[in-house]
Amino acid sequence: MNQKMKMFILNFILKSFNYHHLCMRITVRLFLSFCLGLSLWSCNKDFYPVGVSLLQDQTLELTTNRFDVFTFQEGLDKVQSNNLPLIQLGSIEHPVFGKSQASFVSQLVLSESTTFGNYSQELEDEQNQDQISIIPENETVTAVYLEIPFFNNLNDRDNDGVIDSLDADPDDPQSNSDSDELSDLLETQAGLNPLSSDSDGDGILDHNDDENDAYEEENKVYQIDSIYGNPNASFDLKVYESTYYLNALDPTKNFESRQVYYSSDDYFEKGFYNEVLFEDRINLNFEELRFNYKEDDPDTEDIDETTRVETRLSPRIRVALDTDFFQRRLIDMEGSPSLASSAAFQEAMRGIIVRTENFSDDIYMLLDIQNAVVKVEYEFDQYSTNGTSDEIADDRIDKIQREYTLGLSGIRINTLKNEGFNASIQEGIISSNQNLPSDRLYIKSGKYHGKIRLFSNENSEGTEVLNNLRQQNWLISKAKLEFYLDSDQTEISAELLAQRLYLYEYESGSPLLDYFGDNSISSSGTNRNKNIFGGLLEYDESNKPYKYSFNLTKHISNIIRNDSLNLDLGLVVSANIEDNSIIEGIKNFSDDPIIKYPRAATLNPIGSVLVGSHPADELSDKKVVLEITYSSY
Repeated sequence: MNQKMKMFILNFILKSFNYHHLCMRITVRLFLSFCLGLSLWSCNKDFYPVGVSLLQDQTLELTTNRFDVFTFQEGLDKVQSNNLPLIQLGSIEHPVFGKSQASFVSQLVLSESTTFGNYSQELEDEQNQDQISIIPENETVTAVYLEIPFFNNLNDRDNDGVIDSLDADPDDPQSNSDSDELSDLLETQAGLNPLSSDSDGDGILDHNDDENDAYEEENKVYQIDSIYGNPNASFDLKVYESTYYLNALDPTKNFESRQVYYSSDDYFEKGFYNEVLFEDRINLNFEELRFNYKEDDPDTEDIDETTRVETRLSPRIRVALDTDFFQRRLIDMEGSPSLASSAAFQEAMRGIIVRTENFSDDIYMLLDIQNAVVKVEYEFDQYSTNGTSDEIADDRIDKIQREYTLGLSGIRINTLKNEGFNASIQEGIISSNQNLPSDRLYIKSGKYHGKIRLFSNENSEGTEVLNNLRQQNWLISKAKLEFYLDSDQTEISAELLAQRLYLYEYESGSPLLDYFGDNSISSSGTNRNKNIFGGLLEYDESNKPYKYSFNLTKHISNIIRNDSLNLDLGLVVSANIEDNSIIEGIKNFSDDPIIKYPRAATLNPIGSVLVGSHPADELSDKKVVLEITYSSY
């Protein structure tokens, strides 16, 4: 294009501008830019398509690949079992894992005061004539009860006062569980029983009854949680005096660290027991315990207090212990060095051993040991002036009732035994020690666990697979690990299957990134929070249990994108997914036996058998694999 042609175009534009002032301003600029571009193009022989790549197809494609996983069977000889948040007691048999049995030993802990009655023993012994009200109190034990509460189901999604399992519609507070004309929420707010259409039992339905005074709204209906087997089974319950001193500090380490006690410690079998404090055959009572006033108040003529409830207790094991023992070893020791401190008392009275045997059927209990107590009821003499302080003739000695509470919050040890298990489990453990992957994984609380290795069975950090993955420009959207139940397990009662498994870093015992990043809350039942992380027992379309899934997106992304270490993972049962604390475990057949083990993996008797990484051909479609879904150009 020559110079004359350029000038012709510019003159034409300027003339047009006079007629289309506003609109053509933009046109002029565009044409000038266009002309400038033409001029530059005419001056350069080489052409460089600088922006062409931006016009190419940039669509992200979603792809899923599966990668090898290697599973190894491991087992524990014993596990740390002192001061767990609950206590296991009873016996239950599993078709694969054999019989699990549990008993426990516990210290007794003094209440803050060790004065029984109104006055210390020192004041009683002085017999001060100037204070005639201070007399020998003659404290006498009248009853002693060991109380160990059950755990209770408190799930109430709609907050209508009816737990979900008993609610006609657990998501609707206006539901009507007792089929009268009042909603559950309205009856709860009115102090009526939402599970009874006639709360006071007078024959008049609640919606027609203007007077329900006979119903005590403090009464509660409980549903017991964490009982395995037959809750109606009978068994022998025995309570013994323990003669073994439970030391808080380890004498083998110069008393500089905490003493660790293990599940294999059975002080009864070792002979560390003396007096029998209780021995009888019992059945469990799951109703609220209610105790009426023992005496009628003469000032309330219209009310007989002996027909009214004074004390309500949640369902619990409650048995009467030997009164003579606690008279001699507690009440009569008032003022002695044995009660000078908790440490002195635990040296003198070393605790109790609780055992069960001779079951009519399997029953295995998880008990709220942190709220367990020994209640010592006693009476004592109290000097009374009968309201006439100046007149001695009508003075008298009254018998006063009082209660002293001993806690079970000291050192506690759960003895856990397992026998009659499948012999192939031990074979798998021996193979694991030879670095041979397993065809199955036997996962049982406090006894058997799995070790999981991703991508390769060799040195994971040097594998070609992982190195190649790190060179890919992938955006990982999901990574999951699935464990299928062994085919025989799908026919086992769901009660005997682990409802939740837990995946963690094997060596350190620490949770994974996906665990920490999951703050999801579930109101559909216990132990179901962090459901995005996974590990929950899943059911197929025919409502049969069949697998467990874990979301490892952050964990895998960290390995591939951030060159994090590809460490082995551990797989255990979890009785409480929120509890990630660590205790000691002692491995079977190992030169380096002490491992870090999740505490929540010791808190129930159940487990599951899973298909491993190297199963028989007929189960190859259910072997463990790592599935990664990613985006790429």
